[in-house]
Amino acid sequence: MNIIRIEAPDDPRTAAFRDIRERDLTGREGLFIAEGEVVLRQLVSATSRCRAKAVLLAENRLDGLADALGQLPPGAPVFVAPQAVLDGIAGFHLHRGILALGEKPEQTALSGILAGLPERALAVLACGIGNHDNMGGVFRNAAAFGADAVLLDRRCCDPFYRKAIRVSVGAVLRTPMAVGLDAAAAVDELKGAGFRVLAMTPSAELTLDRVPPAPRIAVVLGAEGPGLPPDLIARCTPVGIRMSGGFDSLNVGTAGAIALHHFARLA
Repeated sequence: MNIIRIEAPDDPRTAAFRDIRERDLTGREGLFIAEGEVVLRQLVSATSRCRAKAVLLAENRLDGLADALGQLPPGAPVFVAPQAVLDGIAGFHLHRGILALGEKPEQTALSGILAGLPERALAVLACGIGNHDNMGGVFRNAAAFGADAVLLDRRCCDPFYRKAIRVSVGAVLRTPMAVGLDAAAAVDELKGAGFRVLAMTPSAELTLDRVPPAPRIAVVLGAEGPGLPPDLIARCTPVGIRMSGGFDSLNVGTAGAIALHHFARLA
């Protein structure tokens, strides 16, 4: 391991980790910050689609992470600092004591994603999801229930935002994805690839438990509140979730989890 001791918050070697919260909002030109042990282990694992560039640790975390750090690319620096110095670099108290700098995977066109999917496949198309907690939840659910890809329209937030990665427990780092899509064109392309495209909406007459099974299913999710635009729903098969107690909608993460679990169970 390439261990480098850091004694001051302004050490130029840790510039990529400085003032994390402010820089989360402006992006890092193809790089991202991952936080916490679970996410670090996902980043360096064989299933990761991303490459670790550097790690910054509180000194008391070094020994317990030796196995994970041994999976870093050759020469990748492991910066180790006292907790106070680490907090000074990050700009807030970093109680997990673990940060990693990663490189995003190359963007893949939707056609390339679809061409690589198996004959039986489950996909998620997220439209207009701007909340990073919800974005992380979408990826966590997709990984938990075996979705083969997550597709994001151009109105979605960046899934590589630090909080989204953390909420996803690292699933963002290993899930095949296409981003920046035109939602209507993506629905048409999914249909052309043999997918039954289901728009999750409370207004649907067809409920999830009555959807006939199909070898290829794409679940379309919209933002909480506005939901999916009517013209997009019209391109899909609208589907709702049977509820009681006067409720007609769920958190997008919950609705997505129910739908994905349902179709994963039928696969």
